Amino acid sequence: MRLLFLLACLAALVAVASAWTKEDHEIFDIVSAVEASEGKGTTFYSWLNVPSTASTAEIAKAYRKKSIQLHPDKNPGIKNAHERFAQLGVVSSILRNAEGRKRYDFFYKNGVPKWRGTGYYYSRFRPGLGAVLIFLTLLSSVLQFLIQRMNYARDLKRIDWIIEQAKTAAWGSKLMPVEGRRKVKVNLGGGPRLDDEGNTVGGKWVDMVVDGGDVYILEGDGNLVPVDSNMAIPPSLTRTWFLSLIMALYDKVNTRKTGEAPAATGDADDSDDASGSASDAPGSGATTPHEGAAAGAKGARGPTAMAGGRRRKAIRRR
Repeated sequence: MRLLFLLACLAALVAVASAWTKEDHEIFDIVSAVEASEGKGTTFYSWLNVPSTASTAEIAKAYRKKSIQLHPDKNPGIKNAHERFAQLGVVSSILRNAEGRKRYDFFYKNGVPKWRGTGYYYSRFRPGLGAVLIFLTLLSSVLQFLIQRMNYARDLKRIDWIIEQAKTAAWGSKLMPVEGRRKVKVNLGGGPRLDDEGNTVGGKWVDMVVDGGDVYILEGDGNLVPVDSNMAIPPSLTRTWFLSLIMALYDKVNTRKTGEAPAATGDADDSDDASGSASDAPGSGATTPHEGAAAGAKGARGPTAMAGGRRRKAIRRR
């Protein structure tokens, strides 16, 4: 229910913010600019020194008088003289336009909204793709964390209800503790289903054991699973999708690094063993350096020997 209420409020806020037009955004800008230059709470009417019920002619007269006072030629050396004079012109054009004045009077009576819509802020601040992705990542992670908290609270209530049902079945409706271990059947609810004998029963019945103040689920192999708050998974920021992805990638890279080092060592050992066995094997044809030197010292009869080790027989010429 809370999630639905939150989504409904968010949808209403989006609907209201999307109702602002381009002209409304211009009014928001000039209102903020006037308050920044003339002081907090300054309105178009108070700046022109006219009542909110002033006619168009009275507004035009007040504008001419004010424009003479704020003209940059009359205010040399003042940094924001040009900005104030330009703002005065925009204010005068809004109030002398029937539709513009109608829109401004609406915000004058009801107040300028704090949230002015995503389109308003996007058109003025122009966030880049990176900023948008960061915002969406943070927003989705926060929403996922809130859902985790809601699910955790729901699971705790469910566990308390199961414990109460088991104790009620073991001790009675008054919940007077009884000494010893008691085995009971508890209906966890749910739709109708077939039992072991093929009969249709309502809900899911589970074998449970109540031992003092502790409650256990009796599994088919006889193991006892405690029923307490530890069964509920508490909310955690590390279980949000983004942090989970970062941690999974880190573990994968770390595992790959630690796994390659022993493999490389093993390969080196294997190559050493292979070279050693090749040199030690009889008839392998491989020689060690000192063996090669010894062979060179004795001298080789290569020119008089054929392949296979047999000597070539000398032929006498006639």
